[in-house]
Amino acid sequence: TIQELFSALENGNSNTGGAYIEKEGIAYLIRGIGLAQNIEDINNILIKSNGTVPVYVKDVANVEFGYSVRYGGMTMGGNGEVVGAVVLMRKGENASKVVANIKKRVTEIEKMLPDDLKIKVFIDRENLVNRAIKTVVKNLFEAFLIVVFVVFIFLGDFRASLLVASVIPLSLFTMIILMNYFHVGGNLMSLGAIDFGLTVDPAIIVVESVVVSLAMGLKNVKPHLIQDAKDLIVRNATFEIKRSVVYGGLIILIVYFPIMTLSGIEGKMFTPMALAVSFAIIGAIILALTYVPMMSALVLKPHDPEHKNFADNMVNAMHRGYEPILHFSFRFKYTIICFSFAMLYVAWLVFSNMGGEFIPKLDEGDYNIEVRNPVGVSLTKTIELSNTISKILQRKFPNEIETLVAKIGTSEIPTDPVPFESMDLMITMKDKSLWKVAKTKDEFTELLSKELTKFPGLTISFSQPIESRFNDMISGAKTDVVIKVFGDDLDKLTKIGNQISGILRKLNGSADVQVQKLGGLPQIMVKYDRRLIAYYGIQISEINNLIQVGFAGSKTGKIYEGENRFDLSVRLDNENRNGIEDLMNLQINTNKGITIPLREVAEIKIEKGASEISRENGQRKLNVGFNVRGRDIESIVSEAQLAIDKQITLPNGFRLDYGGAFENLLRAKSRLSVVLPLSLVIIFFLLYATFGTFGDSLLVFSGIPLSAVGGIIALSMSGMAFSISAGIGFISLFGIAVLNGILLIGHFKTLAGRRGIDDIYERVEIGIKERFRQVLMTSATAALGFLPMALSHGAGAEIQKPLATVVIGGLITSTILTLVVLPILYIVFNDRKINLRF
Repeated sequence: TIQELFSALENGNSNTGGAYIEKEGIAYLIRGIGLAQNIEDINNILIKSNGTVPVYVKDVANVEFGYSVRYGGMTMGGNGEVVGAVVLMRKGENASKVVANIKKRVTEIEKMLPDDLKIKVFIDRENLVNRAIKTVVKNLFEAFLIVVFVVFIFLGDFRASLLVASVIPLSLFTMIILMNYFHVGGNLMSLGAIDFGLTVDPAIIVVESVVVSLAMGLKNVKPHLIQDAKDLIVRNATFEIKRSVVYGGLIILIVYFPIMTLSGIEGKMFTPMALAVSFAIIGAIILALTYVPMMSALVLKPHDPEHKNFADNMVNAMHRGYEPILHFSFRFKYTIICFSFAMLYVAWLVFSNMGGEFIPKLDEGDYNIEVRNPVGVSLTKTIELSNTISKILQRKFPNEIETLVAKIGTSEIPTDPVPFESMDLMITMKDKSLWKVAKTKDEFTELLSKELTKFPGLTISFSQPIESRFNDMISGAKTDVVIKVFGDDLDKLTKIGNQISGILRKLNGSADVQVQKLGGLPQIMVKYDRRLIAYYGIQISEINNLIQVGFAGSKTGKIYEGENRFDLSVRLDNENRNGIEDLMNLQINTNKGITIPLREVAEIKIEKGASEISRENGQRKLNVGFNVRGRDIESIVSEAQLAIDKQITLPNGFRLDYGGAFENLLRAKSRLSVVLPLSLVIIFFLLYATFGTFGDSLLVFSGIPLSAVGGIIALSMSGMAFSISAGIGFISLFGIAVLNGILLIGHFKTLAGRRGIDDIYERVEIGIKERFRQVLMTSATAALGFLPMALSHGAGAEIQKPLATVVIGGLITSTILTLVVLPILYIVFNDRKINLRF
């Protein structure tokens, strides 16, 4: 029997020189088998000896080289199977260095391979990284040019413009030094979200104040005293606005505090951005209070205040156009205030109906298509199907598809344990300039979907390589949204899952709906007759081991060949394990000295059983996943929740959970809903420390909700949903809006105190006139600095665009509100006749 064969090998019985030697235990087995020089030595291992007739392994078994049981495969281009590998990077490593080292090592390995064996990379992370870096560099360069141009247009002084522009690289150097010190990596967000307008705003405030002060203060100074006078004027001008620079910068730093508290994937993406921007602003503040005044005293030349340059004429013309609006607002103060509140209400209505998504999808350029066959399809059939699909797709789309690789089942190292019927099609695309059948990726996705749906019985889900990996790690499914059904009964789980999928398929925007297959797998069921088993004196564990050894195979030891180790396994040959009859005829040794077939003590039949049992937190679950196209995730999930709650009644002990990107969105919004109000409270106390009065602090603080109006309108007009990226944009916007308010209200207080202007209307008019250029410059540089990001279409632009759109739209309304509504609120709060002083 196979029991005796397995026992002989496991115990190490061998034949040496015709003598019977029994090894003791597996340790001796390894040594004994290790003494075998070839297959013949294993053939001559003694099983038993009946009198003078020995029975060797070769008498009852074939000893040959074999292979482990395969649970997966890989094909490429429809040309048959290939050997594939995925390189995983350790946490915290530098991706660029790792990829470079891998390529260097692959080159060395290729030199040792036979001529007909080639290594081909089909998914290279470096390609996406390089394309994203190209987008970042392009946006930063364009933003640099725009900011320098805007500064020159508003100042009209070439030296002053160069001085302000020089702060950009210096603040970036500070940022890079601090990023390196605190081990913050450079990526699409940490570098791509840098706004040069924010880095030059402190310098703009100082330089503009110095330029005006030099023009007024050096009229009658003797030539040999000019430098001393310049030093004094620059010092006094800097001291006058240092509070606005410092507190304005601190407030911008505070508004980035909520971003640093994000966790999960959103924390990984946006925390480096918040740190990088904070480092750049810290450098900008230090430079504005040290480097900029020093260089101003050295390089700036005073111009005659009576002689206006083109920048002065432009600003004066803009101010003349603004004055009628200001006087109009003086007459209709309460109407404008009511109109502002109405705009806030409208913006709130728009925002509440906007919908939301976690993070806009990054277009990786390539596809990862999950294809599921019906349950029970063999590995061989799945491999054949992959070759067929690959050939058809490459024949249909030769100008679009570069490489097509199919990953089937589970690899030898089971990083992704999936069944035989599961297949991932990894499609590497050519450059879009070569495409002929489609212009956009969405159009090409529709064409691929039409071709794949021609194969009956397949479940298809479109994704991207990195996106698929993220979704799988987050929720256990490779789709955008996954609905998890928890319960104990597998049949009820399947029934509920099918009901949910029927609802989802009717929703507008849902695509690639798929239900996890828990059942339907044909299985051989063995039910023991315990009474007969006891009669024959057989242990249940013995029968279980026998079935495992005979049909699945079992290890009996290890074979050494040089430095390599191989398992020595025993199982029935193919002819004796083809079907259920072979299992029924399996012979069992009994304590009565006879052998009986397994059919005598067990009922054996084929039934459909569970194909997969998934658990989460100790509970059984079923996943129902779907992708979202042409719609935001929050609205479609909300609609799905209402429909499911209305149409499906869950049994006792069953519950639903919504995961994937929707789960991330809820987590991030929940975190922001706590830390954002906290940061706003901190901002208010900083404003109070700046002005010393509750009323003035509240006035400046009012710019935060008013600035959000433009951001919401811009986001809505661009057709975007609210996302964490857009939320980061609002946070950035609040800091800039407060900075403008500090500039204006701080100067009003200076006019009232040092210059003794008691008439509040005169004070407002003079204050706005003297700070008009600064307000416009800080807003214009910050907004236009984000313009390349908002208009970009390169790799990674999808994530940056909502952030830039919010800031640009918000700064437009923020500037208008700062110059119109804020002065009115200041008058209302401080006019003695109205008696509303705090």
